[in-house]
Amino acid sequence: MQRNTQPDTQAALVALVTGAGRNIGREIALGLAASGFAVAVNVRSSVEEGQAVVDEITASGGQALLCVADVTDQQTVRAVMTQISQAWGRLDVVINNAAIRREAKIDDITARDWHDTLAVILDGAFFCSQAALPMLRQSPRGAIVNIGGMTAHTGAAQRVHVVTAKAGLEGMTRALAHDLSPEGITVNCISPGMVETKRGTSSSTAAPNHHAKHHPLLGRRGTAAEIAASVVWLASPGARFITGQTIHVNGGTYLGG
Repeated sequence: MQRNTQPDTQAALVALVTGAGRNIGREIALGLAASGFAVAVNVRSSVEEGQAVVDEITASGGQALLCVADVTDQQTVRAVMTQISQAWGRLDVVINNAAIRREAKIDDITARDWHDTLAVILDGAFFCSQAALPMLRQSPRGAIVNIGGMTAHTGAAQRVHVVTAKAGLEGMTRALAHDLSPEGITVNCISPGMVETKRGTSSSTAAPNHHAKHHPLLGRRGTAAEIAASVVWLASPGARFITGQTIHVNGGTYLGG
């Protein structure tokens, strides 16, 4: 398939970030905006948080659009792509960040818990990537970045549903890289670990259990902005020869810290 390789002279590059209302997703949206992207900020229910991200981007002179949608609903995802197309006429980068990361003992994980977790992480990434293809194929910078997790490699107690989904996301990354490389679309995965984020509600803010067992070699936990910087780089011209890779961003924790 022929791709549009003409330089863009009319519109900013455009990125979609799912689960962008807080934490890593929020920082990715802000980082991409600071790098010149117009950003579609997706949230499912945290509309106020999503709007706050949009407002912060526009207040800094950038372009942003709030896209309220459940990424597990294929029709809704397609509607988001229409919304983006009507706003900017293009989409260059998709960041699949939306996830559910609850902890529960194996005995207590219900079928609903299992399916909801896999649906947000895996169905969401697949539906968004697939629906974005018509626009990504027209971009000279087409890229998909999935947000995985260190526990997909180390495992973690009380997270069998989350770990399974994140491991599947890395497999999807490699498969999509094979499918889309002939069209110049790169597909990579960032695997964060030991990052300080806002967790749960005000009554449920404890760090995950596995944080007590791992220690970054650099002697500190990372920030959401540091994860975002890696994503922004993968969306940059300097990363166009990288595809099918998982990049670990965890301060050396995965080495056995």
